Amino acid sequence: MSQNILGHPLHILCQRGLTHAMTRGRKLLYNTLLLTGAAMFMRAAVVSFQVYLAGVIGAAGIGLFQLVASTQFLAMTVAISGIRFATTRLVSEEMGLGKPGAVPRVMIRCFSHALFFGTLAGTLLFLGSSWIGNVWIGDGRTILSLRLAAISLPFISCTAVMNGYFTAVSRVAKSATVQVTDQIIRIAFVVALLTLYPPDGLEMAAAQVVLGGVSAEILSTIKLFLLYRHDKGSLPKSNGESPHLTRRLLGISMPLAASSYVRSALNTLQHMLIPRGLRRGGAEGDQALASYGVVHGMAFPVIIFPSAIFYAVAELMVPELTASQVAGNKDRISYLVSKLLRIALYLSIGLAGLFLAFSGTLGEVIYPHTPGVGAYIRVLSLLMPIMFLDAITDGMLKGLGQQVYSMGVNIVDSFLSVVLVYLLLPIFGIQGFIWIAYFTECFNFILSLRRIAQITTIRLALSDVIKPALSILAAVYLTLWLLRTFGLPLVSSAGSLILHFLLAGVIYLALLRLLGCITPQDLRWVKRLVSSSA
Repeated sequence: MSQNILGHPLHILCQRGLTHAMTRGRKLLYNTLLLTGAAMFMRAAVVSFQVYLAGVIGAAGIGLFQLVASTQFLAMTVAISGIRFATTRLVSEEMGLGKPGAVPRVMIRCFSHALFFGTLAGTLLFLGSSWIGNVWIGDGRTILSLRLAAISLPFISCTAVMNGYFTAVSRVAKSATVQVTDQIIRIAFVVALLTLYPPDGLEMAAAQVVLGGVSAEILSTIKLFLLYRHDKGSLPKSNGESPHLTRRLLGISMPLAASSYVRSALNTLQHMLIPRGLRRGGAEGDQALASYGVVHGMAFPVIIFPSAIFYAVAELMVPELTASQVAGNKDRISYLVSKLLRIALYLSIGLAGLFLAFSGTLGEVIYPHTPGVGAYIRVLSLLMPIMFLDAITDGMLKGLGQQVYSMGVNIVDSFLSVVLVYLLLPIFGIQGFIWIAYFTECFNFILSLRRIAQITTIRLALSDVIKPALSILAAVYLTLWLLRTFGLPLVSSAGSLILHFLLAGVIYLALLRLLGCITPQDLRWVKRLVSSSA
């Protein structure tokens, strides 16, 4: 006879636990696929948009817009002030503790926080635009763009709250849909403005790009708020008390905000110093902007394009790990951490190998009118595993309440970047910037991985690096040999490039399976989740 626990047969309890775990797994898989698909679409749209802008305003125009964007990012950091993660964490805690009725009270405090900091950031940016443009950036052509960007900041902060809410309640379909339509509207607005009113110089070109983004941001906020109003009515009602909400909110958001301020200021300073450092090294004004635009505005968007997968997983793991931590389930935490790191390692090494092998064609296909981008893609491709693993690790640390440590590492990383850019760029030029990126990314990832190894049990081996590295190398050579045998050499065309990527990817996965990196248990687990989700 089965043993009884509180009146329930043991096999029924086990079945319920398994069903609950599968339900959580299906939700996580569904949300990951959905958010990844949306993010990949938006990254593709951004790269395509960058190609369009490069043809309309040139590399120097891209460089000027990147200077505006880096300053706008600093203002956005002040506007958001840690509220997105704080919303996700607080709502996840209330749901995990069985008190969904407290969620509306959490959201009221989060919206108040967002409106205060969003309005403050917008006011400061608008009033300080002249000084920022002339002194901080050192280019008065950015002033108009900065003033336009200031209008969007309260809307951006409120959008962060609602995205955090939808992530916490595992209904990312709504926010993902809005993000996709927002990106489409943003691009459509900018294209319409540049077509109907051809810009007279780089100043107006940058301003029109910013104005299109501001318009889309306002519409996005309105749509998300309507969806939130409809969604919150579906939450279960409960009368559970949730004391000290404001204190808990500030306890999460303000440490994040303080470190984000410092890091964003340092990142913005770094981007301001890059054109100046290149000019100190002998480059002309617009030539320095063009070099900066090619590396940061063209090559980097291609390199970080696949990171949408990793950032989606990292974001969705915050409520999953938080719930496991609240429940005291250490075994599940270690299992999730090890599984995610191993999958991210295999995927990132495979992507790096593909981008390295086909970098020249990538540059020619994506930026046909800007020679030399492929060379930078090749150099930066080896950085992809470090960048993507760092994104996953950072998300897991936040989900486990280690955001303060993560912030400290990020601040030190940004500080080192600024110092190295100031010292090395005038000597080594744009190549120095690339080596700085390698050093700081490795520094950040090593410290983050060390921390997560201290608080969880990571099950990784050296073979988890060697096997995928050898597999992608073999997959690329087999792909080139097979396609050349059948008369299909790699040429500068999108169709041929896609064919090479797909075939190499299939061979890579097959080799991982043969080498035991992908086990039958892994395949059954994924199949079970996919069939259950369907």
